[in-house]
Amino acid sequence: MPFSHFRKDVFHARKNFLPALRTAGIVLLAAPLFFPSAAIPAEALSLERLTAKTQEIYEKTTDLKARFVQEVTIRSMKKTEQEEGTVYFKNPRMMLWDYQKPKAKKLVINAQKAWLYVPEDRMVYVQNAEDVYRSRMAVRFLSGIGKLSEDFQIRFTEDKPLDEQGNYLLTLTAKEAEGGIERLFLTIDGKNFHISQFSFNDAYGNTTRLRLSDIRINTGVPDSLFNFKPPAGVEIVNMPQ
Repeated sequence: MPFSHFRKDVFHARKNFLPALRTAGIVLLAAPLFFPSAAIPAEALSLERLTAKTQEIYEKTTDLKARFVQEVTIRSMKKTEQEEGTVYFKNPRMMLWDYQKPKAKKLVINAQKAWLYVPEDRMVYVQNAEDVYRSRMAVRFLSGIGKLSEDFQIRFTEDKPLDEQGNYLLTLTAKEAEGGIERLFLTIDGKNFHISQFSFNDAYGNTTRLRLSDIRINTGVPDSLFNFKPPAGVEIVNMPQ
């Protein structure tokens, strides 16, 4: 993600922390992005060719590091919250969201465990990773175990495949909707076919958007980055399955 705003919905808990998994209920991207503008190709790809090309590029990405700006618009409060930090992905099933602004927190997920560390509260929330991956379609996609055509019905968002910048706009409708989230909106860079934007709305009308910058791919991010040892003196809360 995602790939959302980090709130403890993701862990079924008290406050709103996970703006990247499902209202972060799911994970993660939107607004003009920091990817370089692509020259409009002579001929736009068909939906089938674009889907296959995007999946091909995605499967060749073993790891990724990027800066992110995440925005969550809370409809009931008419308020938009923004957070910034660094995200790391590594296939399969490994993610680290290191939030730095306005407050520090970390969400670390590997194949076994998921940890949400909130230094301000001196608390660490722990959950089995399998519960997170099973229930979050965007997390599954961004963690390397999802496939576009298997998990989603895909169509072009606009009548024309390409926008004015030469990027593809896609609407993905989940074949099995989860947590009130039925559609994901993607922008695919028309030049390198990476996902440059990602957004979704939840059942309450809240909108999660994420944009990435300074993206670095296949740099050899170590597995050790996706393990978390709680600092001394913090309270550890094991979340229900």
